[in-house]
Amino acid sequence: MKKSVTKTRAPALKGYDTILSELVTLLEGARRISARAVNAVMTASYWEVGRRIVEFEQGGKKRAEYGEALLERLSADLSAKFGRGYSRQNLHKYRQFFLSYGEIRPTLSGEFIADKRPTLSGESAASDVQALKQVAARFPLPWSHYVRMLALRSDEARKFYETESLRCGWTVRQLDRQISTQFYERTALSRNKAAMLRKSAKPEAGDAVSPDEEIKDPFVLEFLGLKDEYSESDLEDALIRHLESFLIELGGDFAFVARQRRLRIGDEWYRVDLLFFHRKLRCLVVIDLKLGRFTHADAGQMHLYLNYAREHWTNEGEKPPIGLILCAQKDDAVARYALEGLPNKVIAREYLTTLPKEKVLADEIEKTRKRLESGTAGA
Repeated sequence: MKKSVTKTRAPALKGYDTILSELVTLLEGARRISARAVNAVMTASYWEVGRRIVEFEQGGKKRAEYGEALLERLSADLSAKFGRGYSRQNLHKYRQFFLSYGEIRPTLSGEFIADKRPTLSGESAASDVQALKQVAARFPLPWSHYVRMLALRSDEARKFYETESLRCGWTVRQLDRQISTQFYERTALSRNKAAMLRKSAKPEAGDAVSPDEEIKDPFVLEFLGLKDEYSESDLEDALIRHLESFLIELGGDFAFVARQRRLRIGDEWYRVDLLFFHRKLRCLVVIDLKLGRFTHADAGQMHLYLNYAREHWTNEGEKPPIGLILCAQKDDAVARYALEGLPNKVIAREYLTTLPKEKVLADEIEKTRKRLESGTAGA
């Protein structure tokens, strides 16, 4: 049993709340500045990567014919050296970024930079840094904003959303909401455009992004090569850790692969709570934990994960991955296997007879949740 420790309250200090508030504001601001500085360099480097790919392709007819083969080869070599962030799809995005934003554009100071762009010649580290700074000045928004705007087909729409993002200080959530509700088109058709623009500057609940979220933005983590250990809630994180141990204790067949494994499909980021490999079944087991009630949307999302895992995470000779959805609602625990879409019913039956019973998993979820909420999980 753990002994309870009684904490003594520190004596009151006059003016303490003021200095604490000032330091919190200072450090949060410093973290935001750091994240934005990384974003500026990241955006500039991706634009430069796109520029070099395009100019290489334009270096001759044979080079232009390389097409996807060039991106595949670059992806393999860059990924081997720098890790994630340089998939063929990403390189295509960097190329698209350059082609979409390669015209003369104003900087924040109102000055215009001509189409003679600075290059990273490799002459010296100092000149490389200076060139990146010049490019970064042309892209004042975070990279996630530009990724979202690349999906727009109209140059005018991109310029509009970029201008409004800067004017109103939109977070990527606000930008996404405005694009999704066709704010550009509605403003263009409105008789009172000024009122529309004034209204757009007002944030809504959930639009704010914390300093932690800015620093732990998936793009930033990917660019810096940092490991993401972010969890959305203490209860969810604790449940995941307990279920991870529980599955391993069921027998030697479950081999732990990863926790909170990120994957990106298109421009959207997702997170798989637990990823195991089942030695007897010779397949990956993708586990997703939900704190609410099981819905059809959970099943749809799991099949999205399974399609991705089958294409990107499954090795030669392995069977198709299986999904397990664990729901930990307060008054009901549910375990659901995602078996639809498997090549044949024999594999589905084999999975069901080999994996733990749904009731066993549901009972463990309920028991673990109650222990965590009562504070006795470590007893």
